[in-house]
Amino acid sequence: MRTRRSRGLRLVVLTMMLLAMVCTAFAAGDPTEETGTRMIECSDCGAAGVVLSEDLEAVTCEACGGAGYVQSSSNFYNTPMSLLPPVIAIALALITKEVYSSLFIGILVGGLLYSNFTFEGTVLHAFNDGIVASLSDGYNVGILVFLVILGVMVCLMNKAGGSAAFGRWAKKNIKSRVGAQLATILLGVLIFIDDYFNCLTVGSVMRPITDKQNVSRAKLAYLIDATAAPICIIAPISSWAAAVAGFAEDGQGLTLFIRAIPYNFYALLTIIMMIGMVLLGVEFGPMSKHELNALDKGDLFSGSNPYAMLDDEIDESKGSVLDLVLPIIVLVAACVIGMIYSGGFFSGESFVDAFSNSDASVGLMLGSAFGLLFAFIYYFVRKSMTFKEMMGCIPEGFKAMVPAILILTFAWSLKGMTDSLGAKYFVRDFVRSVSGIQMFLPVIVFVVGCFLAFATGTSWGTFGILIPIVQNVFEMSNPMAIICISACMAGAVCGDHCSPISDTTIMASAGAQCDHVNHVSTQLPYAISCAAIAGVTYLIAGILVTAGAPGIISLPIGVVLMLGFLFFAKSHKRTVA
Repeated sequence: MRTRRSRGLRLVVLTMMLLAMVCTAFAAGDPTEETGTRMIECSDCGAAGVVLSEDLEAVTCEACGGAGYVQSSSNFYNTPMSLLPPVIAIALALITKEVYSSLFIGILVGGLLYSNFTFEGTVLHAFNDGIVASLSDGYNVGILVFLVILGVMVCLMNKAGGSAAFGRWAKKNIKSRVGAQLATILLGVLIFIDDYFNCLTVGSVMRPITDKQNVSRAKLAYLIDATAAPICIIAPISSWAAAVAGFAEDGQGLTLFIRAIPYNFYALLTIIMMIGMVLLGVEFGPMSKHELNALDKGDLFSGSNPYAMLDDEIDESKGSVLDLVLPIIVLVAACVIGMIYSGGFFSGESFVDAFSNSDASVGLMLGSAFGLLFAFIYYFVRKSMTFKEMMGCIPEGFKAMVPAILILTFAWSLKGMTDSLGAKYFVRDFVRSVSGIQMFLPVIVFVVGCFLAFATGTSWGTFGILIPIVQNVFEMSNPMAIICISACMAGAVCGDHCSPISDTTIMASAGAQCDHVNHVSTQLPYAISCAAIAGVTYLIAGILVTAGAPGIISLPIGVVLMLGFLFFAKSHKRTVA
């Protein structure tokens, strides 16, 4: 009886506490929405204003006094200095060609700014709130598990001879460098579900083909990266569409996403640029050196191969094309099922709603796990390798993905530093300050999105900051609103495409098994060129809409500008056959 009374009392107290939390939260408002805010959610009460005492009573939080928010302890919160850590990390990575040390220094700079240059505070924030927090986040861990499983599957397919067999088949059926690159683009377009999955799957399938045709690994990494986020951001059924739908207000996210597709100039022009460069055989910047080394000398890497351990002791005489294709098909199907499962499809949700509400981390992790299980069973039945050899692929696959895992962990930690310094509020206030210049707003939003995604390495975080701002500035019936929302998404993808700390860029390097710094340095001139043309197109769109003309007219103008740029580059640079 006492136990039941005690449970009942606790239930009543907890109910009262929840009501108090809700009432306090509504009464207090959200001071973080104010311009120039230095307020953050109270860590003691979780922004509710109340805490639970030892006797299970709801009491006012001493830290915030019931407001639910406290002032940041950092003197650099919501200032331009909040973007300094990623800027330093990116600059060092491009200058020194050492990505691990550069990212770690960026994390330490974030810790210094957050702690106001105290030693103890810097160390605790960099490690506890940075590296440890990123590795203990459930979403991040799911992505790391997915990455490791993909590494194991690549090792299995190599050891079974599937990759070599696919390479032999491709040598007979794909007889040119152009054909190999177009096949890579086509596969990247077909796998539009998720950018992580796109990068690793396309890389696993196409490496044997592009290697046979002497396509450099840097060019393969670019083709993979350019068909990952730019394709996902214009595919209504993708994890990116689900992310945008979640960030938009009033439950109209998916509708806004579809309406914004024709105005996503960066993504559309990237596809045109990629295909045009392949067909015209033109390269420029550092990529031309990599491509000429691959074509003239057979040097696919133009430097070291960080994934060389995967090429050891592989018998290229065994295996069949089915040993590569069937596990990949099962993997794709399992990941799709995993994503709609995480969105509640098997609990009664429709396919579209399930995909919109899906958790990419959970879906890809579960799907890849079942794909790996199928691969084990399939290769065991086929007698492609012994059970001991299959188990040996687990640590080998893990080791092969260590470079990507390290870079991802540091990149996530660096993002945690910018979040703790209020970088998103600084960018938000800047965008709001220029909202009166409507004619130039699309290009301004695009540039801000590029810079923010480049500095933080996250597209989705950029969506979350900019899309609600645009929705607050414009009525959705205003044609300028859709163009600006498209500019948010295009800028986020562009910055993500350029940034060496972007998880998609890291995944593309891993998928192509290319040195990460080589991938970034060769891709950057292409991405910047496309961004410049997209920026001009957004400027034209803003002028047209302000003048009362349809903004969609700017798209063919942008296409003409892109084609003109490609022909200009072809006429002034050495072409690669």
